[in-house]
Amino acid sequence: MGVTKSLSILLLVAVSFVAAAEAANFNMTNNCTYTVWAAAVPGGGARLKPGESWNINVTNGTTGGRIWGRTNCSFDNAGRGKCLTGDCNGVLECNGTYGTAPNTLVEFALNQYNDLDFYDISVVDGFNIPLKLTPSYNCSSVKCAADITGECPTELRVPGGCNNPCTVFNTTEYCCTSGSAGCGPTDYSKFFKERCPDAYSYPMDDATSTFTCMGGSDYSVLFCP
Repeated sequence: MGVTKSLSILLLVAVSFVAAAEAANFNMTNNCTYTVWAAAVPGGGARLKPGESWNINVTNGTTGGRIWGRTNCSFDNAGRGKCLTGDCNGVLECNGTYGTAPNTLVEFALNQYNDLDFYDISVVDGFNIPLKLTPSYNCSSVKCAADITGECPTELRVPGGCNNPCTVFNTTEYCCTSGSAGCGPTDYSKFFKERCPDAYSYPMDDATSTFTCMGGSDYSVLFCP
């Protein structure tokens, strides 16, 4: 009886270890002075009062992952409602639905080419909350913590954030709809890049904005670093 129980415990530990090894943990902490409704695809969503944290596990091999924060939200008991910035189709749990602009984004793809994780912070969709992403391994942290909302050009200003020029003007120049050949930095993307050198500032801003880490790393996301 004792041997059987011990074997069961060992098997449970082994299964738990394998499951942990096949997923990356993302810990999101609200360091802001206001409530942030964290959102993740995959992952869902959670209300974070100042000082609170939320953890999610994301399966290795995931591509197109996003984490962002929403502001000034109101949800009913069924999780339906609306947010001033970053709203994901009026629900608390952002299951497969990305947030509306403006929203500062963490983007990631896990265990890709050469077993590397690829990650970045993007303001291509605009800016609403300062962010910092830190891997658990000894890899580069990235952040966008400037006062972009306060310094935002007048034509991009919206309640709660600083919008992106594609959303505001909807032109080929800003949306890069003609492909990479017709897509380059603009005065607006330079405004974002000067304040957040780590961040994607326009869709083809790959060279200075994509970071890698060894697969198997966990990550911490800090709102208002």
